[in-house]
Amino acid sequence: MPDYRSYCAPATWDPKEITLTSDESHHLVGVNRARIGDTVVAFDGQGTEWICTLKSDRRQAAVLEVRFAQKAKPLPYEITLGQALPKGPSMEAIVRKATEIGVARIVPLESERTQVKLDEERQDRKTGKWEVAALEAAKQCGNAWLPEIQPLERASVFMEQAKGYDLKLIASLQPGAKSLKTVLAAYRVAQGHSPKRVLWMIGPEGDFTPAEMSLSQSSGFEPVTLGPLVLRCETAAVYALSILSYELQNA
Repeated sequence: MPDYRSYCAPATWDPKEITLTSDESHHLVGVNRARIGDTVVAFDGQGTEWICTLKSDRRQAAVLEVRFAQKAKPLPYEITLGQALPKGPSMEAIVRKATEIGVARIVPLESERTQVKLDEERQDRKTGKWEVAALEAAKQCGNAWLPEIQPLERASVFMEQAKGYDLKLIASLQPGAKSLKTVLAAYRVAQGHSPKRVLWMIGPEGDFTPAEMSLSQSSGFEPVTLGPLVLRCETAAVYALSILSYELQNA
């Protein structure tokens, strides 16, 4: 894979040249020190990539000459992460790791124990930071698909309205929660195939409340254990997504 990747949104699918934004130009030329003649992969976050040559190294408007376009093959499954907001900068780290793992969608949630409260202005700022984190992660790992980051929702409302998934999971510390392998095996026996669209909810510090866990199960969620230890929410998210991705890839 070439060393340089840049995000772009050209007006047509088959551009001859691509002029990068000021931010992308600065990152490519000023930070990564790409030079004229270097190969650059431009991508739109929706699976399209353009294999290019750096034609102009202007730091405010770098120009790429397109050699050819290609479509990245999507993963054969789709994972949505419903993440209760953690304290501090942890959500940015979760977004980065979720992008690297290949999550299709991230839904930030406000649960009963969520300690972070966002008004509309702060939501917009946070969403912008999360989108930047996802983009940086996609560049680093070569992911041609950017996850959709949805607006903040109440966890209870999200649970009740979550439709269109083959399987809905919620990480649980409560007794009786099953392992992911057990839940997936039961699904495959019942349906004859692995799930294609999976939702996984991860709680905040202190986990979801008993009332929220009860609501999740009445809304069709399967409580899944992540092991005997109590994990930080950012660790739980990465662990849960990793083992789910592994199981779906090797189904």
